[in-house]
Amino acid sequence: MVKIFVDADACPVKNEIERIATRHNLITYMVCNGGIRPFRNPLINLVVVNHAANAADSWIIDHIGKIDICVTNDISLAGHCLTKGAWAIKHNGMRFTDDNIGMAIATRDIMGKMRESGEVTSGPSPFGKSDRSRFLNQMETMVRSACKS
Repeated sequence: MVKIFVDADACPVKNEIERIATRHNLITYMVCNGGIRPFRNPLINLVVVNHAANAADSWIIDHIGKIDICVTNDISLAGHCLTKGAWAIKHNGMRFTDDNIGMAIATRDIMGKMRESGEVTSGPSPFGKSDRSRFLNQMETMVRSACKS
């Protein structure tokens, strides 16, 4: 059975994920290091990890399996999930795939080096309605595909 794992601390689409999980009857893990209220929905499990760096990522990597879905903006976490045969999607609806993860990692590294050298970068665009809509469409497609696998 497909499960959903959410890197939930800064996730702006938790409500949308809950709706999709309910529609498809999928167990979902909202993994965070605190500050999120428990969900009343029995399909949604809140997992609170310690405040160590990457504790939520480590928990997800340890528990995610083939055909599960990870919702994260963390490129490294997405890469680990893809390696395990899972699916990964950003909050804005961009899917991570074996074909684009290398470029995403390289771009992240280049931008990090630019910031370290003192160059001012613009950062990501603000999260908007079109991002939420794109996420819902892509997530629905991913869930249906994963459930067929």
